[in-house]
Amino acid sequence: QVRLVESGGGLVQPGGSLRLSCSPSGFTMDFYTVGWFRQAPGKEREGVSCIRSGDGSTTYADSVKGRFTIGRDIAKNTVYLRMRSLKPEDTAVYYCALGCDIRYIDNDWWGQGTQVTVSS
Repeated sequence: QVRLVESGGGLVQPGGSLRLSCSPSGFTMDFYTVGWFRQAPGKEREGVSCIRSGDGSTTYADSVKGRFTIGRDIAKNTVYLRMRSLKPEDTAVYYCALGCDIRYIDNDWWGQGTQVTVSS
């Protein structure tokens, strides 16, 4: 069974930065489309950003565009999410998954999540 593990979450003040990483177990990440999603308390899980395996194209939710950057660290076999100018509204559990569209991502293609809390 494939496994994804998120790391890098934590508590940060508004305006701060965090770098999240998504690491695979048993496969090479670069061969897969990888998305970042988040779920805030009382809210449904939503897409944040995605990087595709074919052409390397990236997408971002309007709410994070210009502040977040997704990319691949090939040497470390990880996909990262660089989060800048963090706002309290960014507080959520952040997940990575194999896919961009939440409607098509199998249950086994998700990580366990990492908590990001933006608060003063």
